[in-house]
Formats: sequence, C-alpha cells, structure tokens
Amino acid sequence: MTPEAPARPPQTTEPRSRYGFLLRIGVFVLLTLIALVVASNIIRMATGDKGLVNAALANFAAAAIATVISLRIYERARIEDIGLGWNRSSQWNLALGLIGGVAAGALVILVPVLFRKAAFVPIPTGASWRSAVFVSVVLLFGAVGEEIMFRGYAFQVLLTETGIFATILPVSMLFSLMHGLNPGITTLGFINTFLWGVLLGFSFLRSGDLWLPIGLHYGWNLALPFCGANLSGIFAQGIGVPYALRWNAGWLWSGGEYGPEGGVLTTVVVLILGCYLWKAPFRTQRPFLIRTRPLEPFS
Repeated sequence: MTPEAPARPPQTTEPRSRYGFLLRIGVFVLLTLIALVVASNIIRMATGDKGLVNAALANFAAAAIATVISLRIYERARIEDIGLGWNRSSQWNLALGLIGGVAAGALVILVPVLFRKAAFVPIPTGASWRSAVFVSVVLLFGAVGEEIMFRGYAFQVLLTETGIFATILPVSMLFSLMHGLNPGITTLGFINTFLWGVLLGFSFLRSGDLWLPIGLHYGWNLALPFCGANLSGIFAQGIGVPYALRWNAGWLWSGGEYGPEGGVLTTVVVLILGCYLWKAPFRTQRPFLIRTRPLEPFS
C-alpha cells in the first residue's frame, strides 16, 4: 500500500504570539455566528422552513464560510486542509464510520424491540421515497456542517495549542449546549450528547481526518429517524417510512421526546463505540493544521 503523502508545512512567514491562537478562534466563532444568522434568515425566506432543513443547511453554510475565510486569513490554506482531503484512506475511514454509526443507531432501537420494550407501529403517511432521499441529503449536510464547526478549524487550532483534553472537553460541552436548545432535552440527553462530542473528538484523533467523525455522525443521524425514532428532539414522521417507534418503557430507556439519545441505552452504546474506535483498523492521516504530535498515541 502506498503511504499517504505527508501534510505540507504551514505557510507562515512570521512567528505567532503565544496567545495569538485565541484571536484566530475568536474570529472563527464570530464569523460562524454572523454567517449562521444570515444563512438561517435566507433559508427561511426561501423555503419557509424553521426546522430540520433550516438548521442543517444553515449550520453547514455557516461552518463552511467561517472556515474558508479563517483559513485564507491565517493559514493561506484550503478547506480540505482541515481533514477533508479525499483519498483512499479518507474513503476507508468514512466507510468504517458509517458502519459504526448505523450499527450503533440500530442497536439502541433493536434491543428494546427484541425485549418488547418498544414496537414498530404503522402510521399514515403521504411521504414517498423522494422524501426519504431528501431527508437523507439534509441529514448529511447537517452532519458535515456540525463536524466542520466543532471538529474543524477552531478545534484543530485549539488542539495544536492546548492539547487533547483541554480541547475535547470544552468543545464537547459547547456541542452539548447547542443541542440543549432542542425540544425535549433531558439531563441524561445532555450528558449523552456531551459523551457523543467526546467520542467524535476522539474519532478525529484516531483518524486524523474529518471523514471518520462525519461517518459516525451521519450514520447515527440516519439510523434513528429511519427506525421511526426521534432524533435529538426532532420528530421522525414524514421522512418516508410508514411506521414509528412506540415505547412501553419509561423515559430512562426511551429518552422521552428527545428520543433514544436521552436514554441509558445510548450511554452504553457510546462506550461500545469507544471500544470500536480504539480497535478498528482506521487509517491515520495528519491534517495540515496539526503541527505537534497529538495524533501519535492513537496511530
């Protein structure tokens, strides 16, 4: 197998100050917030949507715009340099991520169904396969946008400057706080979302690209609604499946209106996914922004 070409050295001409990275992160955050407001308003005016479509597309647009501008200002780099380069290793990591995410989502659904704690019930729906394809694409934009936003430029700058734990823990908290605005959020749902943030941060360290966390994120987001379950408080009906998941267990298992992400099964599955990330044969790459050695313990 031909090894991946090493990342090109940073194209900087002047040394940065010790705390200059805070300015870079601050500019990225400010650009993201401005772009998020503008994109959300434009999408709402164009489509009238205030829910899933608006959130997914606005997050993607804001993250992409802020990343491109920040990279051009501070790094003279391109968006693929945050770990979005496309090669055989990227394809392999994406595939393994999708397998892990879909399997994990199916597990939190099929286990309670098997033990008769939940059941699939038919529902009236006028949705078609076109609806299913459309929602799948929207969920893809949502997963890619959130990974660029939370495991992209600012995450990698912080990782380079402060280290693994000082990056993953606070960024995971921000990830959880963003989802804390979703309908039906519970304390356990908040904790599980934080654990998912840690897991996705670890997956970036494991692979050195964004394709593994994108695969995990998208696979999970795809599995839950297509199994008839709510996804982070978003109602699953109307996406093209003629059934819904109905629970006869308490909120500790079902997660209530937030969906299985608010239940204890997700807590267990996140731990299982952690073992999967540790043992699976991912192909570690080194993105352009990583200039120290935080990836080596996970190679």
